Amino acid sequence: MKTLRSFLTRAIAAACVGGLAVSQSFAAPMPAKPQAQEFVVQVAGDCYAIGQQVAAQNGGQLARATAQNRGGQTVCVIVVLVPGRDGERPRRAEFVVPAN
Repeated sequence: MKTLRSFLTRAIAAACVGGLAVSQSFAAPMPAKPQAQEFVVQVAGDCYAIGQQVAAQNGGQLARATAQNRGGQTVCVIVVLVPGRDGERPRRAEFVVPAN
């Protein structure tokens, strides 16, 4: 019985390893990243810089800066937290600025 169990254990292990090797050999290569992603990263970086400027102009803190496509034009949606008056909680201000 012990010999049969040992044989089955080795057979199952060999089948698993063999199956893994076969699946790796048939795996398709990963496609290259599309060029559009590089553009989006650049615009997102520009939106962050624009967001910092908008926050400074409004005396607030930048909460979020994202690039969006609206009507075929890329814009930056900037969210700034502006301090409240007399100890009130900050208010949220949203700005839509054309991306450079």
